[in-house]
Amino acid sequence: MVRRQPSGVYRTDSGTTFRVTETVEGGLKVEVLEGDAWVPGRISMVGLRLAESTKVLDAKAIRALPA
Repeated sequence: MVRRQPSGVYRTDSGTTFRVTETVEGGLKVEVLEGDAWVPGRISMVGLRLAESTKVLDAKAIRALPA
């Protein structure tokens, strides 16, 4: 099993790009890239980061995304 950090930017095989961030309180927040904007995502998407079909984006790919 691949262990993943709680925070990061990911892309699924279907092309969905999402980021997971850890809040100060230790909770997780999900945002999905829709066009050029990050919008709130479903917290259930957190589990997608563990799927073998989901890739962690490297620093270069992350820099190419909208802020």
